[in-house]
Parts: sequence; structure tokens; C-alpha cells
Amino acid sequence: MARADSAKDDAGDRSDHEDHGGDIMKITGAKDSIDEATFEQILEMDDDEEEREFSKSIVYDFFTQAESTFEKMDSNLEKKDLKTLSELGHFLKGSSATLGLSKVKDSCEKIQNYGQKKDEKGEKDITEEDGLKKLETTIKQAKQEFHDVEKVLRKFYNDEQ
Repeated sequence: MARADSAKDDAGDRSDHEDHGGDIMKITGAKDSIDEATFEQILEMDDDEEEREFSKSIVYDFFTQAESTFEKMDSNLEKKDLKTLSELGHFLKGSSATLGLSKVKDSCEKIQNYGQKKDEKGEKDITEEDGLKKLETTIKQAKQEFHDVEKVLRKFYNDEQ
């Protein structure tokens, strides 16, 4: 794809970066995992569209929070503590929803429901054993979705690892 609209970027051009021109939805994987309207509301709070210090601090705080929460989920899964897993799912669901991280939010909602011994929609009762099985796979899925969207966000902030 031509880079006609990025003359201002030429001085710092790094060919290993996707040219997103400040539009997160142009980054591969964003459309599947980020609600554009919600994330745009966060970006609107930035004073400087180049630096994006405010939104970056919120997003990077979320990275730390998510990693810590997933560690807690792993230890509580080992303990078979469904109540705590439900609470952790609820907590991370709220944080991810605030940023518009839709896939992570949806998986965390399932974690919350399974921890309450309910099906993924929270409507029907399931057994504790079934809940634990579903929690194990859904936590793995949520972690993968988190790492996928983390890569997208790091690309957006030009901070790929």
C-alpha cells in the first residue's frame, strides 16, 4: 500500500511498522478486537495527538492490570475458587469495556458467568465441574485475545516489542 498520506512520517520511517496514520482500525487485528467508538472516546482526551500521553497511560495501566488479573485467575483456578474467578472476570470485563476491547470483555463476561456456575450467557445453571472446565479454556482464550489486542495497541503507540 502506498504511503502518500504520510509525508510527515518519512523522517522517522521504519519499514517494519504498519502505516496506520493515527487510525487504530487500520492496524491488522484491530477491527476484530476493538470497538472503535469507545476507543475514540479515550483518544479524544489526549492533549497531543502525536504523543497521546493520556490514552497511552490508561492503556498501559490496563496491560499491567490484565497481566496481574490473569495471574490471579490462574492461581484461583488451581484452588477451584469459582467465586473469586467470577469476581476477577467481572473486574477485567469492566476495565476492558472501558477501553473498547470487545473480545477480552466478552471472554471476561463468560468467566464471570462460569464462576457463578451459569452458562456463558448467565442464564442456565451448570455444574461446578462443568464451570471449571469452561473456565480453564475461556481463561486461556481471554489471555490470547489480550495478547493479540496488546500487540495492536503497542503498534498504535509505536511501541512494538
